[in-house]
Amino acid sequence: MFGAHTNMNIDFPLILVIVVLGSGAIWLLDSLLLAGGRRARRAEIAKQFPGYEEPGSKAALAFGDACSSEAAEPVVVEYARSFFPVLAVVLVLRSFLYEPFQIPSSSMVPTLEVGDYILVDKFSFGLRLPVTRTKILDLGEPERGDVMVFFPPHKNDTYYIKRVIGVPGDKIAYRNKQLWVNNKPVPQEWLAELPTGRYTVKMGREVLPDTDGHLMQTDDRRGPRNFSITVKAGHYFMMGDNRDNSSDSRVWGQVPERDIVGKAVAIWMHWEDFLSVPSFSRAGAID
Repeated sequence: MFGAHTNMNIDFPLILVIVVLGSGAIWLLDSLLLAGGRRARRAEIAKQFPGYEEPGSKAALAFGDACSSEAAEPVVVEYARSFFPVLAVVLVLRSFLYEPFQIPSSSMVPTLEVGDYILVDKFSFGLRLPVTRTKILDLGEPERGDVMVFFPPHKNDTYYIKRVIGVPGDKIAYRNKQLWVNNKPVPQEWLAELPTGRYTVKMGREVLPDTDGHLMQTDDRRGPRNFSITVKAGHYFMMGDNRDNSSDSRVWGQVPERDIVGKAVAIWMHWEDFLSVPSFSRAGAID
């Protein structure tokens, strides 16, 4: 299967926003319209049970029973009051700071493996509102070599993760599995050949302009898919590090700036499936 997308196609941000707004609205309306009446009723009940403030006394027990039956907080309000602060913090963290994702496919191998759990920085490329994706604060732009999460042009409800190969204005070419940026070949150093029985995978290091380099690999079963293109203004050209097993900008085009989600910065856990044991051996920064 081509592509490196996350398995989180459920619109969790929308669900989270609805739950936060709903619980907050319930709590607020109750505080403004109903809570005062309950407090007044409890004050009236207290007058009927002198000494109710003494813990464990008959008056205290009777006062508690009377309040439960006549002035109790509705269950829905209790849940809203309890969950709203926690969910609001989660919404802020996920929307503006960091969001976790899982890697379900192999198109970013060897950098990211199936089962890696990663953290995505949501602020380096600008703060965006959840759901609408509207940028509200411009803090920076993607650079060549960044590993980026985004919504691709052909599946605008699905998260993808690839590497930024070209930024606006760059001339990108791919000839016989050699990447060119602005009419210059990108330096490659082949590190290993990995025979698999039926074919050979070559793993190497590639150094894009103004970067420290990253790992990538090719598969001798597949052709080079040669192309040449200029990156449009406000767009980014994305490729998977598993060059011959990645559905990326070579297939579905350039990614507009409005569809950026964030920068993948770290692996924090590796867990392939529920039958395996989670591992932290791959934890660390993403190159």
